[in-house]
Amino acid sequence: MTSLSRELVFLILQFLDEEKFKESVHKLEQESGFFFNMKYFEDQVLSGEWDEVERYLSGFTKVDDNRYSMKIFFEIRKQKYLEALDKSDRARAVEILVKDLKVFSSFNEELYKEITQLLTLDNFRENEQLSKYGETKSARNIMLLELKKLIEANPLFREKLQFPGLKASRLRTLINQSLNWQHQLCKNPRPNPDIKTLFVDHNCGQQNGARPPPPANNFMGAFAKATPFPPPVTSHTPFQPTPSNPSNSLTGWMANPAPVVHPGLSAGPVGLSTGTNAAALVKRPRTPPVNTPTVDYQSGDSEHLLKRARPSAQPGEEVSYHGTNHLQCMYSQDDLPTNVASTLSQGSCIMSMDFHPVHQAILLVGTNVGDISIWELGSRERLASRNFKVWELERCSVTMQAAIVKDPPVSVNRVIWSPDGTLFGVAYSKHIVHIYTYHGGSDLRHHLEIDAHVGGVNDLSFAHPNKQLCIITCGDDKTIKVWDAISGRKLYTFEGHEAPVYSVCPHHKESIQFIFSTALDGKIKAWLYDNMGSRVDYDAPGQWCTTMAYSADGSRSDWLKHFHLFFSVSVWPFAYNLFSFRRLFSCGTSKEGDSYLVEWNESEGAIKRTYKGFHKRSLGVVQFDTTRNRFLAAGDEYMIKFWDMDNTNLLTTIDADGGLLASPRLRFNKDGSLLAVSTNDNGIKILANADGLRLLRTFENRSLDVARMPPEPLAKVASGNALAIVGANPVSTALGSERGGPSVSMSGLNGDTRSVGEVKVRVIEEAVEKSKSWKLTEISEPGQCRCQKLPDNLPTSKVSRLIYTNSGVAILALASNAVHKLWKWQRNERNSSGKATASVPPQLWQPASGILMTNDINDTNPEDAVPCFALSKNDSYVMSASGGKVSLFNMMTFKTMTTFMAPPPAATFLAFHPQDNNIIAIGMEDSTIQIYNVRVDEVKTKLKGHQKRITGLAFSHVLNVLVSSGADAQLCVWGIDTWEKHKSKLLQLPVGRSPSLQAGTRVQFHQDQIHFLAVHETQLAIYEASKLERIKQWVPHDSLSTPISNATYSCDSHLIYASFCDGAIGVFQAETLKLRCRISASAYLPSNSISTVYPLVVAAHPSEPNQFSLGLTDGSVIVMEPPESEGKWGTGPPIENGSVSSIPLVVPKAGTPGPEQGPR
Repeated sequence: MTSLSRELVFLILQFLDEEKFKESVHKLEQESGFFFNMKYFEDQVLSGEWDEVERYLSGFTKVDDNRYSMKIFFEIRKQKYLEALDKSDRARAVEILVKDLKVFSSFNEELYKEITQLLTLDNFRENEQLSKYGETKSARNIMLLELKKLIEANPLFREKLQFPGLKASRLRTLINQSLNWQHQLCKNPRPNPDIKTLFVDHNCGQQNGARPPPPANNFMGAFAKATPFPPPVTSHTPFQPTPSNPSNSLTGWMANPAPVVHPGLSAGPVGLSTGTNAAALVKRPRTPPVNTPTVDYQSGDSEHLLKRARPSAQPGEEVSYHGTNHLQCMYSQDDLPTNVASTLSQGSCIMSMDFHPVHQAILLVGTNVGDISIWELGSRERLASRNFKVWELERCSVTMQAAIVKDPPVSVNRVIWSPDGTLFGVAYSKHIVHIYTYHGGSDLRHHLEIDAHVGGVNDLSFAHPNKQLCIITCGDDKTIKVWDAISGRKLYTFEGHEAPVYSVCPHHKESIQFIFSTALDGKIKAWLYDNMGSRVDYDAPGQWCTTMAYSADGSRSDWLKHFHLFFSVSVWPFAYNLFSFRRLFSCGTSKEGDSYLVEWNESEGAIKRTYKGFHKRSLGVVQFDTTRNRFLAAGDEYMIKFWDMDNTNLLTTIDADGGLLASPRLRFNKDGSLLAVSTNDNGIKILANADGLRLLRTFENRSLDVARMPPEPLAKVASGNALAIVGANPVSTALGSERGGPSVSMSGLNGDTRSVGEVKVRVIEEAVEKSKSWKLTEISEPGQCRCQKLPDNLPTSKVSRLIYTNSGVAILALASNAVHKLWKWQRNERNSSGKATASVPPQLWQPASGILMTNDINDTNPEDAVPCFALSKNDSYVMSASGGKVSLFNMMTFKTMTTFMAPPPAATFLAFHPQDNNIIAIGMEDSTIQIYNVRVDEVKTKLKGHQKRITGLAFSHVLNVLVSSGADAQLCVWGIDTWEKHKSKLLQLPVGRSPSLQAGTRVQFHQDQIHFLAVHETQLAIYEASKLERIKQWVPHDSLSTPISNATYSCDSHLIYASFCDGAIGVFQAETLKLRCRISASAYLPSNSISTVYPLVVAAHPSEPNQFSLGLTDGSVIVMEPPESEGKWGTGPPIENGSVSSIPLVVPKAGTPGPEQGPR
């Protein structure tokens, strides 16, 4: 239907409403599906008209459209069922159970059994989860709140919840205008025409005599009612635009939320529990933001990808089964990092700490004498250190210069990493902020020096308003300021506090970016990036030093725990997608020493809960932090206190073997496995849970890292390595290269008083010694590693493509017979994380229907085709091809949502555009690359540059390029803005090596999104993408001399896993392409298969750097991990000749948690 036809429907709806044709109005709303009348829906729900409720909903969604729709229908039918039970109408309850609720059993049989068992109870309130069920009216009201949230969050209702802002009787006005125009065209228009019909065009007819002049007045009354025209629209009509209402809530000032995303959604998995009165809905803005961008729903489940799958409606996102977090009830105190793993000696009092966001065993520390240090916790090594020094004093304000001269001592108030870990900021107690760039190891460089505030800079943070990385500071001058993180230019100054600003907490809700700030008078304010003043003004408990923080990703609403009894583990990942949102906490201490840790109800601007357990008079300002696995921690009374976020009572306390400060500083790493806490001897204790201990073990006994070498190149060490490393590109990472940077003093680093010269000599000696003692790790027996062959009862065919789901809880394989197989791991006592592991077997997963995801094969032999697939970012669907059409599968139901791009030519590789999931790059058999726009179902452009079929595609969102590779052994770089070819280059094949006819080249970007790995049967090569310059190359030889079948980066890009045609596996150091571990086929294959079976594809786990899986020629899939006692695949070979890799250890841009998964 065209947009004008759609608008005509709205005009008709308005007309019918004005004429009081109420039933017709709602019938047309339902049949057209253009406007969902929430008021009518509410009335029907509250009156219990369940048949009409479902009939009306059917015009907008069906039960199996998406997870929101499923939850909506389940809640309605569950309420209907409970009401029948409450009336003791067993027959009606059974009817509802069989006819209405049975459909949900295919998704969760256990849930259906629990519901059925309610029939056996005299009163269903005997069930613990339903014990709070009240009378019918209140139960319906509670359910209605949840339904409204689900509807607002459901993409299928996007733009259907608000009626257009029409003037009253708009259809009448248009008809009158048309009649006026027809009258003007009459040859002999009459002054007062009598219009009796609209079925034919108006014509006044011929008159005798002269033609009279046209009428002076419009005859607007020709189609008017007896009432004044146009009649006013009553305030209660659904067609009246809703006026804005002021709000004093913490979130109410932000924006009226777009219906596509609902961060506060408490719509959990379908379950028996009655809903609870959660936070009120976000209210309308008191001061609406200007030009607030709309949310572009470009997730992996884009409605545009699925629009052809169900033409009658615009499908929303598909059911997702992934889940990195699981049942809250399964968390235990074992998840807390309470074991003292190591102790660091900083040498001065710790003021602030922050873990690196990507490399979670790297800790940034600031002290009371202005020093900063970067520690690697596994090796307990201080990677870099800087003393305080003004870089360019002459550029600072006179006030600051005077303050430095008058009172030289300077303390660090805050250190913090940028979201991607390439920058970090330091806020000092006098005026200034320093921003450093960090490129791994000791490579620490000056970036910005900002004279930020008059007096102390009390806090510092990073944010991304308008997709621009910014620095946010606050200070003693009672202001908050926002700075461009690249240029240092000041963008905003927020004034309004009446006391020094103590802390800032930037955040965003949907597309609305904002900042919370707290001042020493206890005031909390909130600011938009618009220089229009604060939107919120509240009092913090204690009314003195208060910090605010949002929970890390992964926390869940408090009522979620009530549902856990009704879900099997297999259904939890599906259900868990509904809950993810972040919660707001604050911790403060009053001048009298009373401390308060609270959670805020943002919607009401009120304290939701206050946590108990603080000392009556805290000896200092209490510090706190949150962790993703739903714990809070605070330092008080010479110990660390822990709370469950959903329980105000103290969970546990530890003293970390003693020696803590009265109010110690503390900081969790990103996944909550490590906790750093300051001690009274100017040191730091590192506490860890089981995962944290494993993380630290991966760094233990690690050989000397290149990035930690001293600035001057080392004397050359005799090479004993016979591996063929071609094209090495030594790069110096001199510490003194930064602008005006002070020389590094070795004095005081862990008590080491040696001179720089002594250290260099010692390092050379250690390097020589290590080169003599290092030995390649060889694994040839099954007991030397952990292997898990995945169970499979389906017909076997060689595994052509293999990938982990992005959540790491499942593995998807595409066999050469065009059939997909999916294995899922469950969370249980043996596998507490629920992620893929070689220690526990998974389940070969299939939906209840028993259907298989099978690609279209277009009457060709799938064994001869080149298969390919791409997985959506949220694991909801997979796009796949095996020589026929490209198919889109729902990963929950295995149903084929749609097919497109029929051959010839056939698709041979698929890759999603990094910024727009509606754009797909499709490599073709005819050597072209088609840039396909799913939104409009058309090929946007064709890229021509290869001579043979496309075998690899990889996007870089940092460089804005697409790298392609083909069976012609050629690499091409394309700009994704104009799709023009920037560069092309042929692989440099080793002398005497000729590739097979079927040889292809695969490409995969490093975590830094600047370098990429090229994989060919004759070599592994590292390229710098912008120049297409080869940095390193390794060719098969010696013990790994057969052709390479596949290779991929580990998730952190530190390792490369390569498989060979004789079944061997090589684990390489990614920076140097040096072999660190060789795994023989005998370590994972039975003796009778060693000579005939080998891996065709290798995939790396998305979050476990030492786990990979193999897809074999016999159809088997094997997951491999090193022994738990080792925790890693051997040790890296020693560095030779002082060469340094040019590949940084950290990502340069936000939003890249790891390299894209291996070639597909």
